[in-house]
Amino acid sequence: MTEQAARTRFLYVVVCAAGIAADVGELITAAQERDWEVGVIATPVAMNGFFDTAAVEARTGRPIRSAWRTPGEPRPFPAPDAVVVAPATFNTVNKWAAGIADTLALGTLCEVAGLGVPIAVLPCVADALAAHPAYRDSLERLRGMGVRFGDPYAGEPGEGGGRPEFAWERALDLVEHG
Repeated sequence: MTEQAARTRFLYVVVCAAGIAADVGELITAAQERDWEVGVIATPVAMNGFFDTAAVEARTGRPIRSAWRTPGEPRPFPAPDAVVVAPATFNTVNKWAAGIADTLALGTLCEVAGLGVPIAVLPCVADALAAHPAYRDSLERLRGMGVRFGDPYAGEPGEGGGRPEFAWERALDLVEHG
């Protein structure tokens, strides 16, 4: 058996600052049910109350990464077999497409895009922001890099006042099957 076959697949989940991030545990549970080990990387703003960090760390058994490690500090996660960005915000999508790596989350996304690792994105962007030409250009650039996108999610309440479901498991389908 090869070393790759002997180890569990490792999924990086990049969490951005959107209200739906509170439910990221659904993605982690679904990934674990599909035999993925999960490590979470969060944008600095997402770490400020957008999701329950203690619950996520308990669920994954690993610390959440949000800051760069220091020289000589060991890597806390193995190399990823796939990456999911969910929820992905307007800011993160645009900075990533522009090659801006000013946070660990963005630096990681810029790097893995060049390694051929499957990447799935579940955008969570208001319709008004999604209409911005820079955002449309960013989606086109990232798609050209092989990044796979789920349907857009604006999170706007429907006619009955309830919000639509966020398709957490769709991200797993995208990295596993394209």
